[in-house]
Amino acid sequence: MPPEDPLPASTDADVTEVYAIHGADPEVLAYAMAKYSRSALSMKQSLRELNAQRAEQFLNTFYFQYGHRSIADLAHIAFAVERLSLLAAIVLVDEQRWDGQERSTRYQDFKKSGWYLPAFGPNDGSRQVYTGQIEKLFASYEEISRGAIELLRTQVPKPAEMKQEAYERTLRARAFDGARYLLPLAANTSLGEIVNARTLETQVSRLLSQPHAEVRRLGEKLREAAATPCWNVQRSALEDLQRDIAAADPALGERAAELLLRAVAVAPTLVKYAAPVEYIQKTRTELEQAARELMESAPIEPSPLVDLVEDQLDGGERESMEIEIVATLLYGACHYSYRQIREHVCALDTSRRDELLLLGTRHRGRHDELSRAFSSGYQLRFDILMDIGGFRDMHRHRRCVQTMQSFTSLHGFDVPELIAASELRQPYEHAVREAHSAFETLSRANIPEAKETAQYLLPLGTRCRSLFKMDFAEAQYIAELRSAPQGHISYRRVAWEMYEAIAKRHPVLAKNFRVTDVNIPIDPLQR
Repeated sequence: MPPEDPLPASTDADVTEVYAIHGADPEVLAYAMAKYSRSALSMKQSLRELNAQRAEQFLNTFYFQYGHRSIADLAHIAFAVERLSLLAAIVLVDEQRWDGQERSTRYQDFKKSGWYLPAFGPNDGSRQVYTGQIEKLFASYEEISRGAIELLRTQVPKPAEMKQEAYERTLRARAFDGARYLLPLAANTSLGEIVNARTLETQVSRLLSQPHAEVRRLGEKLREAAATPCWNVQRSALEDLQRDIAAADPALGERAAELLLRAVAVAPTLVKYAAPVEYIQKTRTELEQAARELMESAPIEPSPLVDLVEDQLDGGERESMEIEIVATLLYGACHYSYRQIREHVCALDTSRRDELLLLGTRHRGRHDELSRAFSSGYQLRFDILMDIGGFRDMHRHRRCVQTMQSFTSLHGFDVPELIAASELRQPYEHAVREAHSAFETLSRANIPEAKETAQYLLPLGTRCRSLFKMDFAEAQYIAELRSAPQGHISYRRVAWEMYEAIAKRHPVLAKNFRVTDVNIPIDPLQR
């Protein structure tokens, strides 16, 4: 029997076709790409025969019934989120699969940005405490901004070759570097994000599960924006075109209107079931209670700016994965350092430790991802205590696992270097201490979500604690990027100390770093 004809071989590189795609709705495009695994049709053929209704039917079957969530990775969506608080923005962007940009506190004047006002009762004295403190912080922000510019003018003369406009712009940016430490977490910001639909669904569910009312409403608005007609940047031009077509041929104009002016919802199917996650809510409450019981009101021990936590315990044995996960679960539920929590966890008997471990999964639903605390096994773990403003820049690094603690006044605050050695220090410190005092007063007030509402009063100079777990390549990337001269000194110090900690433990590996020594003075006009 003669052999069958061999399959045709592709010997010419021109056989491969590559083309960009434009104009398909995100869910229709996701459907078309998913069909590659179930159809021999080309992308062009698939898109020609598809419509939003068929895409919705497909997604309802394979995404929701069969749990093929990777399909949602194929639908990418752009959102603008405007006039949200700095606090809400930090919570919003806390996704490992996220791309976006936020309004910069380093290069923009925030005194006209406005601020978030939580819901207070009509006769609630807490409202006056809150609004009065926010207004004081913005007044101090403006005062320190003006003073910092004048201070810089005396310290940094304009080079002859530099234009006056560029000189003034640079001084303003450097002044905002210091003044931003006084911006409260209530200050409004804006951001743009581009996410795939799976991340969006997870993001919406996580936001709906948060203790802050503003953040929960933000989740509702994101879900609504994905399910309702989006804003079309070409709408005005398309309307003009449709009118021109209709003037020449009314029947053709109607068809053009159907194609050109149709309303498009970017992800109505993929986010329609996004809802609060019981796993997140109940686990958070139980872990906070467990942390209180474990630590028994122990004082928070002093800790450095950056602590590279080794996996060797005091007794010489290696830290087990179980101990790491339990310590990380509790870390996110209190304000103690990882090292101090781990010491208490190690003192527990095995049965109690196992109970705490199970707290992390007890309420997990069928489709819930494990909490971030279970991302264990990274050799490099940095417990970082830095100002909130600098943390917002460090928070952008997605190739590591980050566990944040809630914002508090317990860790004190930082003083920016520009202000530290000047006459501005006294009014700066007075403003921050007054804000911390108001935070503590409001935290004890008899109002809904008192602890969460009070956090909006904290200035960006307030220290916050976060745990960063990563591999060596990410540590090198962060240290090199964030130690660069153009960066803010706050995270430059963090990056430098990350490098020094690795150099002490792994001197040979440290030779691969190309970091900038933060102790070497730099020209403020070159940053």
